[in-house]
Amino acid sequence: MIPIRDTIGSKNYPIVNSVIIGFNILLYLVQMAQGDHLHRFIYIYGLVPARYTVPTIADYFTLKQQIFSLISFMFLHGGFWHLLSNMWFLYIFGDNVEDRLGHLRYLLFYLLCGLASGLCHLLVNFDSPTPTIGASGAIAGVMGAYFILHPGARILTLIPILIIPWFVEIPAFFFLGFWFFIQFVNAVGTPGEITGIAWWAHIGGFVSGILFMKAFGKIPSAAFGERMRQATLKKTSPRLQVVYPTTRENDLDRYGTILITPHEALHGTHKLINISWGFQKRLFRVSVPAGTKDGSMLRLKGMGRQSNGGESGDMYLKVKISG
Repeated sequence: MIPIRDTIGSKNYPIVNSVIIGFNILLYLVQMAQGDHLHRFIYIYGLVPARYTVPTIADYFTLKQQIFSLISFMFLHGGFWHLLSNMWFLYIFGDNVEDRLGHLRYLLFYLLCGLASGLCHLLVNFDSPTPTIGASGAIAGVMGAYFILHPGARILTLIPILIIPWFVEIPAFFFLGFWFFIQFVNAVGTPGEITGIAWWAHIGGFVSGILFMKAFGKIPSAAFGERMRQATLKKTSPRLQVVYPTTRENDLDRYGTILITPHEALHGTHKLINISWGFQKRLFRVSVPAGTKDGSMLRLKGMGRQSNGGESGDMYLKVKISG
């Protein structure tokens, strides 16, 4: 399953998430420039459990090198597709977690999840001489946080069936829960030494993300962090929004909600609304006039239910101003 996008828009620009993605790409280019020294580079900056548990190997590294590799391993990758898949998952899920935690706390959260995933891998593969690299564990932590923050969000997912792409919206709790289940099955049934995939790092990252998210939620944000949050507020809400309309008994009209920001309410805006009911999906361009108030209703004529006599109701979109 390949996530395409989620339905939860972020209120702030995800500057830290974007910097992390950019930093991973930069270090991948540095990594690829190592040429014949790539294996040595990976062994120094990757996470090698035997470096910490086998004295004859540990003697070759200083204390600073040992500590540094517990962080540096999560910024290296085994190839282009490894990098691309990790950064795509981080792009999909990271902005909403950063939105909730704030920029500085999100950075600390990300690093702690990566560290926890590395320690989990180290404990399970105690004396392994094989280097482990990749942001998967830290990103698994982000996914764990998203799992408890937005379980009802919907993930537009690509499921390839032979050569036919099938797009379906899946609830976040199911998408992420199934992903975690697959990691657990592989961790139990397939040794990481054989596959080269640190399954237990994924599991440790996901669980630590849930625990850290609950802990961080009880820690108030610093004043500087709040100033950064205010400075990075988005002036616009997502241009494409999905509406799941509701109906009332004996009423042909349908009802939904559209989200806009105070800036858009003041100056007006246009949105693409994907209205979904049953197996039907229709895309409409909706104009929000300048000066719109919170709770205002926008009417889409004829987009309600049809009576047996052929009469059509309307669709009413309630404007919610947020941000």
